[in-house]
Formats: sequence, structure tokens, C-alpha cells
Amino acid sequence: MVTTGDIAPTFTATIGTSDHEPFDLDDYLGDGPVVLAFFPGAFTPPCTNEMIAFQEHADAFDDAGATLFGVSADSPFSQGAFREEHGIEFDLVSDMDGDAIRAYGLEMDIPDLGLHGIANRAVFVLDDKGEVVYSWIADDPTNEPAYEAVLDAAQSV
Repeated sequence: MVTTGDIAPTFTATIGTSDHEPFDLDDYLGDGPVVLAFFPGAFTPPCTNEMIAFQEHADAFDDAGATLFGVSADSPFSQGAFREEHGIEFDLVSDMDGDAIRAYGLEMDIPDLGLHGIANRAVFVLDDKGEVVYSWIADDPTNEPAYEAVLDAAQSV
């Protein structure tokens, strides 16, 4: 499991839009802090609350020079619809293959809901070199991160 002080695993995936734009974490390292907010699934109440809360803090993250991404196993189409419905302006990254989810040690199942290979809720702040300067992993995937602590970590980079 990735934690503070580790070099973050880089990964490629797809931006959550109907255009299927490629995403490569390496393209964003070196341009200020990167915030990766892994979430279990679009359109679920806790995930909706979390992504809306990050959107409400988006200007502060931008002022800190940070680039914010939500990451889930949802399809790009689902993420695009989720962004549109909730006014989320930052990019969501579709990790349908689960490569990033596994690399960060976040893979989990919720069998009662028929969900397998989804991401546990977690947030990582990376510096320009890809070092994890802040990590938070939920004990329970319905818990939300301390948004001010994430912002403080991004501002400190």
C-alpha cells in the first residue's frame, strides 16, 4: 500500500469523457502538486459528496498550483455523465482495468452490492518528483477525507 514518503506509482488510463482522452500521470508530475482522489463509484452518495466537496475547493487547489484528479474504476462514459450532472470541472480518470487501483493497494470488493475490483476511498498528494507528501486511506469507504488537510498538503508543496 502506498503511503507518505513513497514514490507514487505512475500509471496510464483514460480521462472520463466520451472522447476517451489518454491520461498519463507522468505528464502532470513537475507542474506543481498532483492530488489523486480515488473513489469507489460514480453516482453513489458518499462518492458524490466527496467529488462535489473537492469541486467546492477547486479554486483553492488551483491557487496552490495543484492539479486535482478523481480516480475510479467507472467507465469514461459514466464518469462523463457524473461530471456533467454534478458540475465537476476537474478531470476524472477511468481506471477500468484497475491497474492504478492495484498499484496503490486500494482494490476492494463489496460483494453485497456486486462490486468487485473497485477502489477504496483514498487521497494522495504528490510533489513535483512524484513523492507522496500526504496520504489518507479510508478505514470505511463511506468515510470522506479531511478536505482542509488535503488542501494544506497541496499548499505545502
